[in-house]
Amino acid sequence: MALLRQEVDPGEVGLDAKALDRLDQHFAHYVDEGRLPGYLVSVARGGRVAHLTTHGRRDIAAGLPVEADTLWRIYSMTKPVTSVAALLLMEEGKLSLDDPVGRHLPAFADPQVYVSGSGADTVTRPASGPLLVRHLMTHTAGLTFAFYHSHPVDALYRDANLESSVPPGANLAETIDVYASLPLQFEPGTQWNYSVASNVLGRIIEVVSGQPLDRFYAERVFGPLGMTDAGFCVTDEQAGRLSELYGETDGGGIEAIPGLPLRGRPRFLSGSGGMAASAHDIHRFMELLRRRGELDGTRLLAPETVDLMTTNQLPGGADLRTFGSRPAHDEPGNDGVGFGLGVSVVIDPSRTRAPSGLGTYGWSGVATTTFWVDPSRDLTVQFMSQVRPRTSHTMFADLKRLVHEAVTG
Repeated sequence: MALLRQEVDPGEVGLDAKALDRLDQHFAHYVDEGRLPGYLVSVARGGRVAHLTTHGRRDIAAGLPVEADTLWRIYSMTKPVTSVAALLLMEEGKLSLDDPVGRHLPAFADPQVYVSGSGADTVTRPASGPLLVRHLMTHTAGLTFAFYHSHPVDALYRDANLESSVPPGANLAETIDVYASLPLQFEPGTQWNYSVASNVLGRIIEVVSGQPLDRFYAERVFGPLGMTDAGFCVTDEQAGRLSELYGETDGGGIEAIPGLPLRGRPRFLSGSGGMAASAHDIHRFMELLRRRGELDGTRLLAPETVDLMTTNQLPGGADLRTFGSRPAHDEPGNDGVGFGLGVSVVIDPSRTRAPSGLGTYGWSGVATTTFWVDPSRDLTVQFMSQVRPRTSHTMFADLKRLVHEAVTG
């Protein structure tokens, strides 16, 4: 276990301590009002942590506080880790962005695209071209989620017992075969639709590397980066540090809910959302990206590879709102934000919901976790809590605004 610690006074790196206090007070109100159980926030500049706050409880019923070593279910923040794992294989020449997915996963060799109808009356046609690895990494593959309720293919996912993206009792390989049996929502590369694509990418990593996903991550990512608590399950020794998971109630409060159990190795290894990690782990991962592939003398990726990952890959410089599969992605938070290889990328700060530097990249998890790297300000930020909201909230926009107000130089 390694702890994240404050390393420098805010003023030494151009941050306003009083503004950071306002940030803490803002989120402390969420705890006081019963909207968050607790949280951890860290702000680093030039790789040095200048602000680190823990507040509230990781387990309300047990009275256990949030601490620097608390473990968090990071859900979709797993996706950028999966992208880094795939890019490692690409640098070794074992995988390419332009590889047809069917080359590695034969079930995807003949993708079908939705035309019309629903349920048993669904009409499809062969895709005009192959589904590529780059489509998976940019979420332009035509895959979807069962919970969208905005397209007939979403309903087909529900009919296939994919409400939680995995059929009950299935492993990763079995789950991918179910995905492949369903039609794509659109021609690959023609729209952006956040989806189960990172699970498919995770299976490709297994096939290409010849290792289970958890072992590949442990040996090739977590070990070299010193991400000592990161993984797909928690040990008996770690279990007491894992935060309880909460959900929003109709009245605006929170209540404990079942979540990823994380005890014992899971049958389904999700490259989309299966990880738990500490704040120290996330800081190490952010630093790898901020430093363009190198950390403490260990080079994991070439600088050019990280640059590719963190550059908008949507055609014509489009953002998520204009290129998104509507109505699922037609929302103000997608204005001015593009998508790289597993991370969002700010392409027009004048149109973003919250203040953001050009080129800022990162991603979030459904249980109110987020991270971002702002290269223009040499800034890295993470926020960790453990609440699954009923609807989208403005918490992260508030966080970005308050961090922006703290930057003085």
